Amino acid sequence: MITELAVERVEFTCGHCWHTWSADYDVQYYRDENGDEWEYFTRDGDGVPSPYEPQGAPPCPLCGRRWVGRLTARRPVPVPPGPAGTPRQRLTTTREQHRTDRHAAPPLDADAGRSQDTTAGAPGDQ
Repeated sequence: MITELAVERVEFTCGHCWHTWSADYDVQYYRDENGDEWEYFTRDGDGVPSPYEPQGAPPCPLCGRRWVGRLTARRPVPVPPGPAGTPRQRLTTTREQHRTDRHAAPPLDADAGRSQDTTAGAPGDQ
């Protein structure tokens, strides 16, 4: 059972070349039939390891080294059906017929924004 959904913005700073970039991850927290708690990360719809662990750290776009990320922002997504009084609308057509423009909408890219060029050196190297 899903217990929490969120979008988490994760920032990475390469400890080798000091390049900084960020990415958004969708994260699901859920409890399995044994009562164990799990978290599941996706990026651009693909399952990925946790960006907070060494095995899930993406490579630096400049030098290719891997550094774990740190959480910089978080947006919880309410798990349906939500508390009483939550705004919602009953569909009067099939899901395929409802807001058909969503089928042609481009995927929302997980890259959080333009990377910062911090290749001039480590902080304090001025």
